[in-house]
Amino acid sequence: MLPRRMAKSNKAWLRRHVTDSYVRKAKEQGYRSRAAFKLLELNEKEKLLKAGMTVVDLGAAPGGWSQVAVQQVKRGGRVIAIDLLEIAPIPGVTVLKGDFRDARLLDALGTDKADTVLFDVAPNLSGIPLTDQARQLELALAAVEFCAKALKPEGVLVMKAFHGGAFDEVVSALKASFSSVRVIKPAASRGESTETYVVSRRLSITRKNA
Repeated sequence: MLPRRMAKSNKAWLRRHVTDSYVRKAKEQGYRSRAAFKLLELNEKEKLLKAGMTVVDLGAAPGGWSQVAVQQVKRGGRVIAIDLLEIAPIPGVTVLKGDFRDARLLDALGTDKADTVLFDVAPNLSGIPLTDQARQLELALAAVEFCAKALKPEGVLVMKAFHGGAFDEVVSALKASFSSVRVIKPAASRGESTETYVVSRRLSITRKNA
C-alpha cells in the first residue's frame, strides 16, 4: 500500500493530468505528449525549426518533440531521435535506441551536422537533492559536449533545465560554449514546475569528432 502522502500526491497529479488542456489538445492533434506544445511555442518565438534543417532530438521518448520537428523541417529536412527507452516509429524520423553519449549517434549523422539539437531530458530522480542536481548537470554537460562535435557553428541547442542547485552551473556552462543564451518558460510548462528552457545559439567552442 502506498503511504498516505504519496497516494494523495498521485491522485492530485492524475486529477491535474486529466483536466490539463494541453493533454486534451495533444490527444486531439495526435501528439504523443503535451510537451509538444512547449516546443511549438518555443519555435514560434525563437524560429528554431525550418524546412530543410537537420535536427537531433536527445532523450526523445515518447517522441512528441520529434513529431513537431519532422513537421517543421518537412521532406527536405532530417530528424534523428535517440533515447534509452523504446520509441515507436515516427514517419520521417530516424529512431535510435541508446545513450546519446555513444558514438552511434555521431555515426548516424555521418558527415552531416545538426542545425538544431533538442534536449528535453530529466534525470531519473533519487529524491536526494545533491545527487539529482549532479545528474542534471552531468547530462547537461554531455549535451554541450555533443554539440561541440555535432552542431553547426551557427546552430542552436534547446535544453530543459531545472531551477535549483545546479541551474546556475548549467547556464554558466552554456554561456561558456555559446554566444547567445536565453532562458524561457513556455506557457505549456506547468507553473508549479521548476523546469524551464534555455535556448543557446552560435557555438563559441568547437571540437573534432571523437
